[in-house]
Amino acid sequence: MKTVSKPRYYTAAMSSQLLMIEDDARLAQMVGEYLGQSGLQVTHRADGKSGLAQLQGPDAGPLPDLVILDLMLPDMDGLEVCRRLRALPGPAAQVPVLMLTAKGDPMDRVIGLEIGADDYLPKPFEPRELLARIRAILRRREGGGAQAAANVLRFGQLEIDRDARTVSVAGAPAELTSYQFDLLAAMAERAGRVLTRDQIMEAVRGRELEAFDRSIDVHMGRIRAAIEQDAKNPRRILTVRGVGYVFAKQQD
Repeated sequence: MKTVSKPRYYTAAMSSQLLMIEDDARLAQMVGEYLGQSGLQVTHRADGKSGLAQLQGPDAGPLPDLVILDLMLPDMDGLEVCRRLRALPGPAAQVPVLMLTAKGDPMDRVIGLEIGADDYLPKPFEPRELLARIRAILRRREGGGAQAAANVLRFGQLEIDRDARTVSVAGAPAELTSYQFDLLAAMAERAGRVLTRDQIMEAVRGRELEAFDRSIDVHMGRIRAAIEQDAKNPRRILTVRGVGYVFAKQQD
């Protein structure tokens, strides 16, 4: 990781608590010091077991606002940690996860997104990009990207509450990650419009997709599994071949 100068901008709201699960103590220290300059407090755990214990159990601390999770850990890989985190009871299962992956290994990214990671960052990375991605995830979690006047969007039996950041179908809760919620909300706000993958990414993250990035497709599959009666024959989120996706105005 390259050493860079102190960040030039500060935000009062950036006093969030982060948990970094990373076996490289030197990297964790550097990241903690860098993010600390922007008001982010980082708790470090060196393996998956102690990281999960920090989130749930007798030794658990305050619930973090975000988990930075390394893929390669000494006791279990980051994918298993993410899977177990998403299976925890209560609010702990909803904590956003930013996964650090090996550069040039897209399969790990795809699997990570499928099991509930909100974003990924390949190593080695620029600290400024890490900070930017953390800021983006936290903004999304706080609901800062909502644009429409209505707080609750309803499409037939599907209900999207942007204040509570919850989704339900016929009154039953649909489990989505923070990032998947933002994708769904962004598309619902633009119901009836065909959106390219770049347009969807721009609406949620404020940037276009990287070349050959298929993470949107992975997330769409997860969202469909949560909100469609039959994910293989979707009626809410439709694929427009060669273009992207459209969120149907008329449903149920």
